[in-house]
Amino acid sequence: MSFFNQIFSNRILLSAVIGWAVAQSIKVTIGIIKKKRFDFRWFVGAGGMPSSHASGVVAMATSVGFKFGFDSSIFAIVLVFTMIIMFDAQGFRRAAGKQAEVLNRIMEDIQYKRKVGEDRLIELLGHTPFEVLAGALVGVLVSIFFFR
Repeated sequence: MSFFNQIFSNRILLSAVIGWAVAQSIKVTIGIIKKKRFDFRWFVGAGGMPSSHASGVVAMATSVGFKFGFDSSIFAIVLVFTMIIMFDAQGFRRAAGKQAEVLNRIMEDIQYKRKVGEDRLIELLGHTPFEVLAGALVGVLVSIFFFR
């Protein structure tokens, strides 16, 4: 079997990638509805509803559970890393985004007094717990589609 055939027949990998893509597509759709315009950066940017990080890793973990059993060692390993990624998505990265927001406000205040040539920091880095939960739900549904 060729390399590409193996990659495209790996249902665990496909469910993870499709879980991520579905969540990103939902984000873009929500962005179009809310902003009444399209922005390509919504496809590749971090943050927003639902979490594509959570969707991809939960789809992968659920698929590993379906394939190898939810009592298998490989599922336990993948689940632990999934939980770490989900915690990071709503914890550390969210805090970094809030710091970027404050620093951007400081930069705006400084610019009113004199010119500062710094670029704005990216503020939408992390997710709320609800966004992570919604992404996880998308991931479970995508995995069920692939394995049931």
